[in-house]
Amino acid sequence: MFEVPEALARETVEREGAPGAAWNAELPGIVAELLERWDCLPDGEVMHGGVGVIVPVRRRAASPAVLKVSFPHPGNVHEPDAFMAWRGRGAVLLYERDDARFAMLLERAHASSLAEVEDGDEVLTVAGRISRRLAVPAPPGLPRLRERVEEWVHQLRADGAELPHGLAPGTVAAAVATATELGYDQPEVMVHGDLHGGNILRAEREPWLAVDPKGLVGDPAYDGGTLLKSRALALLGANDLGRAVHRVVDAFAEAAELERERVRRWAQFHAVQGVFWARRHGVRIARGGEELERLVGFGEALAELLSRPARAGR
Repeated sequence: MFEVPEALARETVEREGAPGAAWNAELPGIVAELLERWDCLPDGEVMHGGVGVIVPVRRRAASPAVLKVSFPHPGNVHEPDAFMAWRGRGAVLLYERDDARFAMLLERAHASSLAEVEDGDEVLTVAGRISRRLAVPAPPGLPRLRERVEEWVHQLRADGAELPHGLAPGTVAAAVATATELGYDQPEVMVHGDLHGGNILRAEREPWLAVDPKGLVGDPAYDGGTLLKSRALALLGANDLGRAVHRVVDAFAEAAELERERVRRWAQFHAVQGVFWARRHGVRIARGGEELERLVGFGEALAELLSRPARAGR
């Protein structure tokens, strides 16, 4: 019988409280029901992320798959819609969905991800090419990034005024300008919404496939910002941080076939957001203390560097 992974159960209760405990109690029954309905048998070690469980399964007379069940949350609502829009183009295939259960039956990929690749240029090239392939015409009914502009601007200004930070006023203003100047002018194409190495897995049908999308519509350059934020720790030891940061922007923009300046501006926007989020909530690897201060300071340096275009010769 399926058992909820201990770490997932604990984290869900810590984050969600009583509703999380109730979901933990219901999850074994949900998994059993879906396995029967979709004619699947468990076929490997159960895995989990921060908000859901992944059960490797084998469908009779069909290819290997995984059953994914997520805790009900607004951020998970449009994940299956994204997979339907892509139809396997750069992302895993969707075989079945149960929106009431926040459950999907998906093409199985490998457990290893792009985050494990040591060659930074390869990471950026693969992620950029995946981003380009995911930028297909978007169906109606999905959330548009432009709908978030007012919320973004309000939060940036509130955080800049309320939180202790070392960002120059012009750096915060640059992030606000990106939201207002680029936020309303976005194409009607799909974007991943949380593009980073951990969400790009090795696979059989294609070398790499994306997972865990947010089902958003807007500017693919926005995903360049989420990718750079995830690559920040890899830049900690750079001898020339400015050169390294702009190299990330250049490599992703080239592989994704995007305007470099749009990628840079969205990356700067994400960097400022990340600094303020860390101030309010901490980060997963450091909730407080000297380590958090060190990481926030590094995030501030990234935001400042990204506030201006690369110098000639870089």
